[in-house]
Amino acid sequence: MTGLPKLLMTIGVIIFIIGFAMKFINLGKLPGDIFIKKGNTTFYFPVVTSIVISIVLSAVLYLISRFR
Repeated sequence: MTGLPKLLMTIGVIIFIIGFAMKFINLGKLPGDIFIKKGNTTFYFPVVTSIVISIVLSAVLYLISRFR
């Protein structure tokens, strides 16, 4: 199995993992995320969430490239 079917299966697994993470893991409200609320203005910058997502994506892409 090469080419397009393998690519589609890999993308499907990645989408499944992302969906699972969004459903059961509380991403977006981790300690270290910047949240400032003053009056009617709210500022939210997910620093730690971005770092965690970056590490996970790097690991997944490394594994994909390793098995290619």
